[in-house]
Amino acid sequence: MTRSHHARLWRPAIAAGAAIAVTAGVVAAAPDAQKAQSKPKFSLIAASTSVTLDSWKEEPGVYLDLGTYLTAENGPLELKVTRKSYKDPVVATQIIRQGNKAPRTKTLPAGLVKDFSGLPGFVRITVTDAAGKTVVTKDEAFCPNNASGRVRPDAPAKSKYPQSCPTNPFTLGSVWGVENGWASNTYSGFYTAPVALPAGKYTAKVSVAKRYRDLFGIADKPQTISVTVRERSWEEGANASAAKQHAGHAAGHSGHSAMRPKAPAAPTSGAGPSYNVGHGPYPPAPPAVPWALKKAALKAAQAGDGAGRTDGSRKAPALTPNANRPTGKASVPNVPKPDLRSLPAYGIQISDGGDDVPGKDYLAFSANVWNAGPAQLVVDGFRSPGKKLMDAYQYFYDADGKQVGYAPTGTMEWDPRPGHEHWHFTDFASYRLLKADQKEAVRSGKEAFCLANTDAVDYTVKNANWHPENTDLSTACGQENSISVREVLDVGSGDTYTQDLPGQSFDITDLPNGTYYIQVLANPEKRLQETDLNNNSALRKVVLGGKPGARTVKVPAHDLVDAN
Repeated sequence: MTRSHHARLWRPAIAAGAAIAVTAGVVAAAPDAQKAQSKPKFSLIAASTSVTLDSWKEEPGVYLDLGTYLTAENGPLELKVTRKSYKDPVVATQIIRQGNKAPRTKTLPAGLVKDFSGLPGFVRITVTDAAGKTVVTKDEAFCPNNASGRVRPDAPAKSKYPQSCPTNPFTLGSVWGVENGWASNTYSGFYTAPVALPAGKYTAKVSVAKRYRDLFGIADKPQTISVTVRERSWEEGANASAAKQHAGHAAGHSGHSAMRPKAPAAPTSGAGPSYNVGHGPYPPAPPAVPWALKKAALKAAQAGDGAGRTDGSRKAPALTPNANRPTGKASVPNVPKPDLRSLPAYGIQISDGGDDVPGKDYLAFSANVWNAGPAQLVVDGFRSPGKKLMDAYQYFYDADGKQVGYAPTGTMEWDPRPGHEHWHFTDFASYRLLKADQKEAVRSGKEAFCLANTDAVDYTVKNANWHPENTDLSTACGQENSISVREVLDVGSGDTYTQDLPGQSFDITDLPNGTYYIQVLANPEKRLQETDLNNNSALRKVVLGGKPGARTVKVPAHDLVDAN
């Protein structure tokens, strides 16, 4: 029914207002010179001519966060990435903005971008040792929404672009961008793999691939960085506590094959993982977080989403509900409403009951319900003194953001279990395993939800919010003594829950082998008011096999999406 610390998955900390100071290799052009240049200019720079990278004895390998950035001058680098359906390929289009002129568009070559995680093979990294021998050659993808900051003081104070690139396999649309006067780190962060480099001195050369230089007009000017690799141990220095805490969380997830391995936390950028209950298993690329804050966060990380802390890295403010329970007659005015849609299930695997429920076979999965808009889903809960449940109300707003109506929409319940401790909305979604004839075989016990904008499903829909607030559970879902709470699902975003515990996953112990469908159903009781109630269900085909205690599952591709 609820999120559990066993389902804890990697999520990035949100860097509200964080900015990097990239100065090396950047000379701000005079205002007249900038005006004279008629089109956006993109350049590869290095923040420093030298970096020191750590190789940990307990985790061999070095992450090549070399401090190289792509800068945008005279206009942003902006890309709109979409697909019409899961039967259609991903299409990336550059939006060229020049001053007050109407934007132009240029479609990138077909097949160049295959998913929504970034531009593949954007940079090539070549590392040579002290003798001049090449010891590493690797290509890295580039998420323009990656860790970024201003490179000149007159640049916009905030970037309008999202903070990461989505990697949910069923993403439908994304917007990538490097803001005008900003620079974005080319380091792949979470998605890259470490390389074997013994302690010593090296030289790294980073260059943009020719196809991207030709596409975006980037000069062929590779950056060279002197690299010192030092070997360290978790047992040494001030970082020992943080490193041990980091390792402890990773070890706790080793039994979940759908979960990705621990991400690097390189000291040059602070790009690394944090934690969120029940969400996953595909996190966005890491945003910029000052390393000093990241170290403090790792030390403070706890297993469980206690009051104000769910991702182990920050204490975000709660969303503020209305001051009072609504009065007067409920009404559903003719104004924009949310449109809840389900994504096909993913992260599908066989699990067992462990020590808690021995001798059982379960089908685990991740499920996402998202809001296609054009309006937010806003639900407030109010409790009467002494009552165990809150009464939930959906609110409606006109084009100016003024509340113009409300409707009762079920209840919210408090989950007191350690690792949870928040209020759940009870009428958001339902998960069912259907037989081949699509009649129900098993229903998940998951029936209550704390809403959070965990996944950017389609940021190209009307009114999509590229900077949602409640991207983790935080205090948005209240505390035990709360008198009221507000839960929101923003336009363009969805909320992923991972069903990998008994009672949440499907008990398949006594089910015969054969074809089944995982159904993700939004708004199952139809109590929430939507623009369309006909697109709330999504099915994902699975084929069960094997024997009791050794069951198997095959997950056929869903049209062009071949991800289990």
